[in-house]
Amino acid sequence: MSQPSPSVQPKVGFVSLGCPKALVDSERILTQLRVEGYELVQTYADADVVVVNTCGFIDAAVAESLDAIGEALAENGKVIVTGCLGKRADLIRQAHPDVLAISGPQDYASVMQAVHAVLPPKHDPFLDLVPAHGLKLTPKHYAYLKISEGCNHRCSFCIIPSMRGDLVSRPVDEVLREAEALVRGGVKELLVVSQDTSAYGVDLKYAPRPWRDGMYETRMRALCEGLATLGVWVRLHYVYPYPHVDEVIPLMAEGRLLPYLDIPFQHASPRILKLMKRPGAVDKTLERIQRWRAACPDLTLRSTFIVGFPGETEAEFEELLDFLDEAQLDRVGAFAYSPVEGAAANALPDPVPEEVKQERLARFMERQAAISEARLAAKVGSVQEVLVDAIDGELAIARSKADAPEIDGLVQIQDGRTAGLKPGEFAQVRILGSDEHDLYGEVAAV
Repeated sequence: MSQPSPSVQPKVGFVSLGCPKALVDSERILTQLRVEGYELVQTYADADVVVVNTCGFIDAAVAESLDAIGEALAENGKVIVTGCLGKRADLIRQAHPDVLAISGPQDYASVMQAVHAVLPPKHDPFLDLVPAHGLKLTPKHYAYLKISEGCNHRCSFCIIPSMRGDLVSRPVDEVLREAEALVRGGVKELLVVSQDTSAYGVDLKYAPRPWRDGMYETRMRALCEGLATLGVWVRLHYVYPYPHVDEVIPLMAEGRLLPYLDIPFQHASPRILKLMKRPGAVDKTLERIQRWRAACPDLTLRSTFIVGFPGETEAEFEELLDFLDEAQLDRVGAFAYSPVEGAAANALPDPVPEEVKQERLARFMERQAAISEARLAAKVGSVQEVLVDAIDGELAIARSKADAPEIDGLVQIQDGRTAGLKPGEFAQVRILGSDEHDLYGEVAAV
């Protein structure tokens, strides 16, 4: 294999697929590539080799990853594969035998070794400058902050533990230092991600660590208290509804954390939740939602659900619809159950026919759309603080405290360009209208 000319920086193309946790993995690999002097390019034609960071959580993600690998091979010919689908190397080799190397998630060393084998690094420390916070794939004003890897749960529909292993928490001081560097680099919003944010630190026995002038335990509440001192938006994702989640609600009520919880409830039938190996005390969940909202009236709740799980009866699906009516969640995502190779749920009896799954999914989304539309309509006439993401013509496209990037709604500011708004700026917006997803308004103050 020919080597690049000594006078030319070796060039790497990168394709990143999957969830925010995988995005953070991509950012770490890209940062290391840049530190070692590799040039990062945007097209297959310009790249000496292409790295594809894959997802393998559900069948659709597997298909997308295999398609991306195939496209990279067709367009470039030299492809290194990493990420969750890398745990199924035989599947990748069967579809694409010409890939150069395959590694699993979080295996940064193997990715770099594979790149080195194709393209020896040519590093000039006087020219190759990397920001202290590393390279990011998100806009400058927000960043994902991954606090742990893996998961101790064994949900019957999920194969993440087989791909990413058991919970491994990052020491709290390490996380807080990374957050501090991101804020110094211009980040205005930190999105805390993991497989199970509520379980953070349990594997480290909540060990205390020093940061700035204090000691912080490696646990969710202490981490949030530290992040709250940085003066930026802090948003919590993937929070299991454990009792100690109650401890962060006062921080939200005081304005120190965004009043936002992303909690994957998954279902509302106790029997289905038991089959899923998920917490099943639905009545207590509804009581806690009421308590949270009483303590923090501005709280936004987002969740995800699975419909058509094996054995789900029509009556159990109706329980799920009743839960939606009672919980009045702000944002909801839902999926028809999809068998994932290696998931224990595949062996459960009484699979739901595909046409029934799709019909239930449509009914579920119709019910939730009406709830979301009503909750957004209640904000018309209010003034909302927003963070601007982009300028599009005369509009500024922004998000309120209730909106996480890419998964929730937007605030379209009609006079954004006239008001001189720029991405990464905060503004106060008077809400003039709404639909089932988004809000519309005009600038009240910058």
